[in-house]
Amino acid sequence: MLSIGFSLLLLTLMMTIWRSFYIDQGAPDSAKRVITRHRVSLTFFLPTYYREKVRSLPGVVAIVPMTYFGGKYKDDRPENSFAQFATDPSEYMKVASDKVVPADQLLAWQRDRAGAMVDVELAKALGWKIGDRITLQGTFLPVNPELTIRAMFTMDPPPRTLYFHTAYLEEAIPWFKGQAGFFDTRVAAAADVPNVQAAIDEMFRSSPAPTKTESEHAFKLSFVAMLGNVKAFILSICAAVVFAILLVSANTMAMSIRGRTREVAVLKTLGFTARNVLSLFVGEAVALSLAGGVFSFLLTLRWALEFPTE
Repeated sequence: MLSIGFSLLLLTLMMTIWRSFYIDQGAPDSAKRVITRHRVSLTFFLPTYYREKVRSLPGVVAIVPMTYFGGKYKDDRPENSFAQFATDPSEYMKVASDKVVPADQLLAWQRDRAGAMVDVELAKALGWKIGDRITLQGTFLPVNPELTIRAMFTMDPPPRTLYFHTAYLEEAIPWFKGQAGFFDTRVAAAADVPNVQAAIDEMFRSSPAPTKTESEHAFKLSFVAMLGNVKAFILSICAAVVFAILLVSANTMAMSIRGRTREVAVLKTLGFTARNVLSLFVGEAVALSLAGGVFSFLLTLRWALEFPTE
């Protein structure tokens, strides 16, 4: 029962990861956003003057530069790990309108070049509050930003993310001025996305920094692709788990029958037919499997309630 229970739990977790990566399309608001990055790789920056050119396209509502900072907070422990992005606070909320932040906090963040906006759940987990000062240790960008928490936003699901001013990086790193990692663009309607994607890439097709524009969901999958063939890895684990469940069930039934030769003989003597005896063993196996399934379901439910953002 325990073997089946834990096998089903692993299978459920793997399928949850599969669904979150490749099936779920995210929040409805994300369908109105497209990401523009360098066609070659995310490691190449784009010039910031692309922003005004994209803004002039039909269907574009707002656009902000985004740069993944990838710094370290305190140490490498998982609980201190979260995403950090440099952006333009003056227009960011027009693009990410699915985030909710108090107006006074948003204004304070916009006015403070060393200010930061963080996810409420992340702030709770790390014990942050408005006005706290934190320091990020740069990894591939040579700067250690000293930031002050000025705003906290809520979003479903919580993204464990921190945002700060692009101007901070431009002032601290001279060669970074006039560059951005990628652009986050909001369009008027989801139906405009294909046209805007094609128009952006066509505009910069012959430029020194050609672009690749894709949906927000496809952009997130590009990060997953850096880890390798995650899809094949997950499917292979799921196949192995299913095989293990079948093997455990079959082996348990076989051992049960071989160890009960005397009981089977007594039942046959009392008049039980071969079909009756088989039904008893199959019923026992089904009962154990159902018990393992219920056990797995309860564990999965507890995990889902405790870690709703995963």
